[in-house]
Amino acid sequence: MMPQLRSTSIILGLAPIVLVIALWQGLVSFGFAPAVLLPPPGYVFGRLFQQLVTWTFQQEIAATLIRLFAGFAIAVVLGVSIGIAAAASPAINAVVRPIVRVLAPLPKVALYPALLLLLGFGHGSKITLVAADALFPILLSTYYGASTVEQKLIWSAMAAGTPRYQILFKVVLPVAMPSILTGCRIGLVISCIVVFLAEMITSSDGLGHVLVTAARTFQAVDMFVPLITISLLGLILNGLLGAVRAYLLRGFPEA
Repeated sequence: MMPQLRSTSIILGLAPIVLVIALWQGLVSFGFAPAVLLPPPGYVFGRLFQQLVTWTFQQEIAATLIRLFAGFAIAVVLGVSIGIAAAASPAINAVVRPIVRVLAPLPKVALYPALLLLLGFGHGSKITLVAADALFPILLSTYYGASTVEQKLIWSAMAAGTPRYQILFKVVLPVAMPSILTGCRIGLVISCIVVFLAEMITSSDGLGHVLVTAARTFQAVDMFVPLITISLLGLILNGLLGAVRAYLLRGFPEA
């Protein structure tokens, strides 16, 4: 039964993608959009496969992934740590809550010019921007998950002789894990968007830089290649995180 449900889920997930490609082909075939501005999907995917085997394009992908993973990792460490600390300590919560209320709605890309002045045009400014954007959904999800831990579970663990530092790993984290992983999933999607945007604004490498360079030289096919690449990377990374989530949450009802 489970393999059948999984196959159905995969088919339903692929259906919208197939419909978008069919609509794309229809717009080009019936002349609603000139091929110069909207090249046929066959040309774009053919160019994508050509680019994927080149060392230059692989380096562009690697530059984007380095920034994405570094920023996302920083966001996970900070978000989980601060979220759990805020849920455990009223004093820390009193300090963190107003900061989150002020900074969470702020578009972090507005801080990018200041980050460029402080950290330069290299990896540092882009990694910091990714981390700043991905931090808040992870922090808020962690805080929510840790806040739902029933106090009687902690008391029971303490009564059983569990050291305080082990309660975090044996009680709090397991209960909060579904919420933490949900925040990580949202943060990963945000990281993919932000790193691409940062590279478009100012960069000498990366997939965003490839798109801007192609746009400046009116290479429409090469403009779509990095867009599809970052979408595929996001799809793959989301799938990997989903597999990690299924492994960590084995035995949970929602898993």
